Amino acid sequence: MSNKIKTLDEFNALKDKLSGSIVFTNGCFDIIHAGHISYLKKAKEIGDYLIVGLNSDESVKRIKGKKRPINSENDRALVLSAFYFVDCVIIFNETTPENMIRSIKPDMLVKGADWKDKTVAGCDFVKSYGGECVFIELLKNRSTTSTVDKIIEKYCKS
Repeated sequence: MSNKIKTLDEFNALKDKLSGSIVFTNGCFDIIHAGHISYLKKAKEIGDYLIVGLNSDESVKRIKGKKRPINSENDRALVLSAFYFVDCVIIFNETTPENMIRSIKPDMLVKGADWKDKTVAGCDFVKSYGGECVFIELLKNRSTTSTVDKIIEKYCKS
């Protein structure tokens, strides 16, 4: 496994040694596609240290349904950790990363622009101490669900 993959306790033990701003984002990142790459690179550009909270397999099932995730949490974490723009990956089991955000206290909480008019877990908390919630424009028509749907349509329908 990559040394970028940490538990929350492991990250918090080294957090005080970091210099610069901490950016936090989260997601399932089940099948990596161009939308993920674009989003994560933009998230890294707004700060110094990018932490990705990764939904556990159990958490993804609660959010996306029993047939997901397609890739295991360990595989998804390893793929994310391979990107130069991702500094740390932390797997979480809850449905939202609220507890992780409260523990990490990032300078910036980043979500896709599709979340702009929705309640973002941890956003009010981050703002309470002067942090910022940033919404990044996403590449159009890129999602794991649409990728899976395209595969089913192309290869599974007679």
